[in-house]
Amino acid sequence: MREASVPTTPTSAQRTSTGSIQAPPLSIDDLRDLVAAGTVDTVVVAVTDAQGRLQGKRLGAQFFLDESMGHGSECCNYLLAVDVEMNTVAGYEMSSWETGYGDMVMKPDLATLRLIPWQPGTAMVNCDILWTTGEEVAVSPRQILKRQLHRLGEHGLAAYAGTELEFIVFDTTYEEAFSSGYTRLTPSNQYNVDYSLLGTARVEPLLRDVRNSMAGAGLYVEGAKGECNFGQHEITFKYQSALKACDDHAVYKNGAKEIAAQHGKSITFMAKYDQKEGSSCHIHLSFRSADGQMVMAGDGEHGFSPLMEHFIAGQLACIEDFTYFFAPNINSYKRFVEGSFAPTAVAWGSDNRSCAFRVVGSGPSLRVECRVGGADLNPYLATAALIAAGLHGIENKLEMPAITAGNAYASDAARLPTTLAAARDRLAASEVAKAAFGEDVIRHYVHAADVELQAFNAAVTDWERVRGFERL
Repeated sequence: MREASVPTTPTSAQRTSTGSIQAPPLSIDDLRDLVAAGTVDTVVVAVTDAQGRLQGKRLGAQFFLDESMGHGSECCNYLLAVDVEMNTVAGYEMSSWETGYGDMVMKPDLATLRLIPWQPGTAMVNCDILWTTGEEVAVSPRQILKRQLHRLGEHGLAAYAGTELEFIVFDTTYEEAFSSGYTRLTPSNQYNVDYSLLGTARVEPLLRDVRNSMAGAGLYVEGAKGECNFGQHEITFKYQSALKACDDHAVYKNGAKEIAAQHGKSITFMAKYDQKEGSSCHIHLSFRSADGQMVMAGDGEHGFSPLMEHFIAGQLACIEDFTYFFAPNINSYKRFVEGSFAPTAVAWGSDNRSCAFRVVGSGPSLRVECRVGGADLNPYLATAALIAAGLHGIENKLEMPAITAGNAYASDAARLPTTLAAARDRLAASEVAKAAFGEDVIRHYVHAADVELQAFNAAVTDWERVRGFERL
């Protein structure tokens, strides 16, 4: 047997002392060697659900190699038709008692095979979701993104993306948080630690473990910094091809929570945990030609190519219709506050953080940062929406609106939808969305919005009790 070319899975203590070295991709031959050596005994087959969460199974590693690697593993089709609490809900075309809640197939994409250093003896593979007939499940977030990438490829273009996720860390375990009804939690920092080296050092054992663990899972770590809200931080990773960026995003978001739990802490990716600053997911996106040449920089105004101008025009033309894909929950809209670093104006600017779309870089690094999304977004759906909007501008040669040079919060630009209900209605009525994604996809996610709205409208909140228990 040849020697495996990847390291054994380290313990938590080892992870924090090995340094942030990006692991190479894990090949099938590597996995066979690790399984034969007894180093890997479990393979997680994972799909991303409508809410952007990893779901799936833990398989015996030998069984994965012998059976599931080739034909996949079955899962119930309600995985794409449940609410946040995993309740099956009526109204979805793909999954119901009438159709018997049948199976789908999780088909491994072996290019995503990786070690999971924070779980002993474990590898993971991201999967596509297919029907048992072999057809793609149209409403699967990964399939939605792949279809937009295919459309882009027909124009001789490829997409590259980087996602930036903010989160809040608490010195409270998930179990304690649950038992307290998510009240009286202790944030890991008691003051604003934005760029603070002193303040972030207090959480560095956790953050370092997350960074090094993600490097061991094949992510290219850039760095970490503190943010404004108490206990708020951000870890960033180098841009990748759009599909890999979204796969990595899903692995990181799930893994960060698992690692936090191992440290006796908890992390939330809620868009708006409290009345202080919300947590965003900024998405940087650029297009290249199929052979890797830059296509967004040019000789036009602002150093743009005509394609870049059409791309920006498409974003501004579509963002109101597509807001749901960046803000899919009731809580998401609490983040859109004037003057809060979360955008409200449908505007673009050059290195201007008051705009929904911020153009940064120049020449080969020229790209657009979408600042609309919260940390609760589904990366596949949001990135697919950005690509579809860009294609809308390119295919229709839309004219780029004027740059916003000043404070977009004070401008007369159109505003993003301010509630889930408003975003739901824009998506439901959008002919651009139906043309880009298909009417079946739009019906599915409009219904997902309806499920969230109905659940919230039926709930009695703490705010209502505090406001009305005695005084009404």
